[in-house]
Amino acid sequence: MMNRYIKHLRFIPIAASAVLLFLPSCEIDDIADPNNPTIESVMENATVDDLNNLVVGTESGMRNVLGTYYDDVGVIGREYYRFSGSDPRFTSDLLGAGSAVLDNNTFYTTNPWSARYRVVKNTNILIDAVNNTELITETQRQGYLGFAKTIKAHQLLMNLTLMNENGIRLDVADPENLGPIVDKPTALAAIAVLLDEAAAHLQQAGTLFAFSLSGYAAPDDVTGFTGFNNPAGFLKFNRALAARVAVYRENFADALTLLTQSFLELNTNFSRGVYYTFSTAPGDQLNPLFLPNNATGEIRIAHPSYVQDISPGDDRINKVSLRDAPATQSGLTGAYDVAIYTSNTDPIPIIRNEELILIYAEASIRTNQLTNAVTALNIIRAGHNLGPYQGPVTQAALINEMLRQRRFSLYFEGHRWIDMRRYGRLGELPIDRPEDNVWESFPIPFSENL
Repeated sequence: MMNRYIKHLRFIPIAASAVLLFLPSCEIDDIADPNNPTIESVMENATVDDLNNLVVGTESGMRNVLGTYYDDVGVIGREYYRFSGSDPRFTSDLLGAGSAVLDNNTFYTTNPWSARYRVVKNTNILIDAVNNTELITETQRQGYLGFAKTIKAHQLLMNLTLMNENGIRLDVADPENLGPIVDKPTALAAIAVLLDEAAAHLQQAGTLFAFSLSGYAAPDDVTGFTGFNNPAGFLKFNRALAARVAVYRENFADALTLLTQSFLELNTNFSRGVYYTFSTAPGDQLNPLFLPNNATGEIRIAHPSYVQDISPGDDRINKVSLRDAPATQSGLTGAYDVAIYTSNTDPIPIIRNEELILIYAEASIRTNQLTNAVTALNIIRAGHNLGPYQGPVTQAALINEMLRQRRFSLYFEGHRWIDMRRYGRLGELPIDRPEDNVWESFPIPFSENL
């Protein structure tokens, strides 16, 4: 029997919203639960507490199946190998070994897709509840709507990142009557509009949200939404995401404008940003990207080219760690572990200032503001113990340099495959076995075609 109740526990995703969209229906007797409100109970005159529970569930759900998502983009993007003692598909299907292809009905396709749409469903419930209550102020309403639409846009973008030219569904408000799968340009345009709508809400949301977000530590801590947990700060996060979308759409002048409204700082404050948070608290989640160094069985091994291609003295070499002994599986060998995270409670970035500096560099290159681009790229280089850029100051040469800096600065953050695809360079990614392939897109899940 499906659970129809919205949980109060912090960081427990809303199970009811998930099953409404993805699991077959079953007959359920409506039994009142004095401890947990039903979805129906928040659809009319929801209280602040009701709405805040929806916010908590939404933020929590954002972290679900992150490990599989990052393995999808990271392995195909040849950033690392995922060796698993229990599942060979990380080294077969994802790498296109022999006759292997990406499966439209297995975990690495269906689980990320479903997890992101569960969050989208949660945001849709929150939007409907906010628009159907008279128990909050108009300022509070604008804050909830700004939060919900920003997160909805982010989750849709993650699924589009995987599906690429195969597209995604935008309209999933009615699980019995889902909207069509739309193409990539249409989806990107709609995501940009959704972010703009959210920004308009946030501008009318006053100085404080009616809800809390994770990350209420010291202001300088890198965790959760620290520094972005009020309407003004969250708006900067929203505009940062919009700048990412703008470069994906090749709207580079717009990206530069959006960056001025974001939290971009052209200095070496690279880590400032918004993060997924994790803890060992009961009911919470652990960082799924953390695996201990020198592990066996379940391993993430840096692709050998990362170490081979990095410049001498570049401190980003510390993102990998030399193993006591190389690891081998399925004809693949690596001597370095991925070492970004040192514990199972480390935060994972959603977007941070180093990416924004690189977006600024890219947009400057593509709008022929080459001096500004060199300035930004040199900020990145200096921040990682490298001397100033000495190459030709041309668009072609600076694009190469920008992609190189993105490769090492944003390693293991889900960008390499997308970047090489955006620039038509997937053919430059290393092929480790003669019959391997580099995929461009994931297939639409089988269940979506029923």
